[in-house]
This record gives sequence, structure tokens and C-alpha cells, in this order.
Amino acid sequence: MQLKFMREALRLAQKAKAAGEVPIGAVVVVGGKIVGRGYNLRTKLQMATQHAEIRAIDRACRKLRSWRLEGAEIYVTLEPCPMCMGAILNARIERVYFGAYEQKGRSLTRELASANLLNHTVEVEGGVLEEECAQVLTSFFSEMRAREKMK
Repeated sequence: MQLKFMREALRLAQKAKAAGEVPIGAVVVVGGKIVGRGYNLRTKLQMATQHAEIRAIDRACRKLRSWRLEGAEIYVTLEPCPMCMGAILNARIERVYFGAYEQKGRSLTRELASANLLNHTVEVEGGVLEEECAQVLTSFFSEMRAREKMK
């Protein structure tokens, strides 16, 4: 079941890439159904908080008419940053599945998940479709560097 949802997050990451955004996608799932989707729009909207996870959580909260997403899972193509992990914890999401590991040491993110913050902890599993998720990011940054060299 995880792979289906991570593939949808990857599809959303490709939408972000096509828009010139860092290619990260996320979906929130409750009861086996997607209730929120998001991808990065930070550059286009010029808003620091427009990460894929935040956008997916916002949509899920609106759809379910609750800030509490108990029993929810979130699938994201890159290990969540501390801001996004804070939102995940605050929304009471039960499980996080991510694809690629952040290479700049997001162990803080995993520590936050189990730190008993907000009387809530979240289960975290990384490496879901890791190669595919990492490849989207690698190709984006390679293409970006090549464009910069051409200037």
C-alpha cells in the first residue's frame, strides 16, 4: 500500500519540478484514501512555509474539517525538515513515510518525532522508493547547476 501513495507523492514532486520548484511532493492518507496533496511552491508564492508537507496537511485539515489528523499517514519524497515535522506533530499524524534521506543531517527531525512533544509521537520510516525520490532531486539540482553555468 505504501508504494502507491509514495508514487503519488513522486508525481506531485514532478509537478513541482516542472514549475521550477525543488521537487518534493507529499500526500496525507486516512483510512487508505488520500485526503491531502501538496508540492513545493515556496519560490512561486515567495512564502517560506509553502513546503509540500504543509500544503498537504492544510488540504487534509480543510477536507476533514479538523486540525487533528489522528490515524493519518503522510508520504513525502524527502525527509521532512524541522518545520514540517513540527506541523506533522501538531496535526497528530500517526506515521511518516519518506523516500530520500536528507543528506545534511536531519537526525533532528527523527529526534523530534519521538521526543514526546505535544503529548504525541509519530512513527517514522525512511527509504520508501528511496532511489526514485533521490533521483528526482539529484536531476533537478544537476539541471539547475548546468543552467547557472550557461549564464
